[in-house]
Amino acid sequence: MTTTEVPPRAEWPEPGPATPAGEVLTDLALTTFRLNARLMEAAQDMAAAGDITAAWWQVLGGVLDQPRTHADIGRLVGMSRQGVRRVADLLVEQGLAEYRDNPAHRRAKLLACTEAGYWAIRRISLVQHPWAEHIGSQLDLGDLTRALDTMQALVAVLEADRPAGG
Repeated sequence: MTTTEVPPRAEWPEPGPATPAGEVLTDLALTTFRLNARLMEAAQDMAAAGDITAAWWQVLGGVLDQPRTHADIGRLVGMSRQGVRRVADLLVEQGLAEYRDNPAHRRAKLLACTEAGYWAIRRISLVQHPWAEHIGSQLDLGDLTRALDTMQALVAVLEADRPAGG
């Protein structure tokens, strides 16, 4: 990050007027940051049951159903390709995942979960399922469903709004 010369405050441009939708979206984003922090704390605690980290759990979760490339895992779980690569290499080193040849692309190997990886995930599920039941039971199912629908729609809008290749 580079620093730039900061102009006097009197010369700072004013942001445009806020709309109700813009204000709510801003509040939603700030609340999502806080929610993400609490969820990542919980994920880190639960991942310990499988002797892995939350980031390892996230990447393994991207290959439980089928082997995928780093880029495909990143798109699926919301990580950068480079971040997935760093974690994937550690997972392979620990025997929790393995690289396989990719018939569709010679250079982009596929990451696949090993039995040790599946075992780690199973151990996590033994604490994650009761946790989800406990937290979920404290909220209205309809509210949870609407929140999920809204978040999925917002992700779709944000992804569609990104520049190509961004």
